[in-house]
Amino acid sequence: MHFTEENNEEGLRCLLDLVEELRDKATIKVAAYQQRVSRYYNKRVSPRPLRQGDLVLRNSAIADPTGTIGKLAPTWEGPYKIKRVLRPGTFKLETLGGREIARAWNAEHLRKYYQ
Repeated sequence: MHFTEENNEEGLRCLLDLVEELRDKATIKVAAYQQRVSRYYNKRVSPRPLRQGDLVLRNSAIADPTGTIGKLAPTWEGPYKIKRVLRPGTFKLETLGGREIARAWNAEHLRKYYQ
């Protein structure tokens, strides 16, 4: 089969008709892959329950969003004490001296402190 303009246009029209179908198949495959990855991760992750009174370290990059602390500063700062649990995964912190930290903190940005 040799190249002709008519054959080329016919082939392009066929591909154009299949584009939506191919796109839908790709979307389904991506969603299935993401579900598999999520299941794999959730199977192996261990929850870190934090309770009132626990000592934690907080992420210093989140504590200083302006980025003025510099590159060589410690990643974690603290320890802080969990004053109260606002809802699962959200905590109010206080310093060891008893001064309450102004904002609430998510468990994602906290790490348990072991003495």
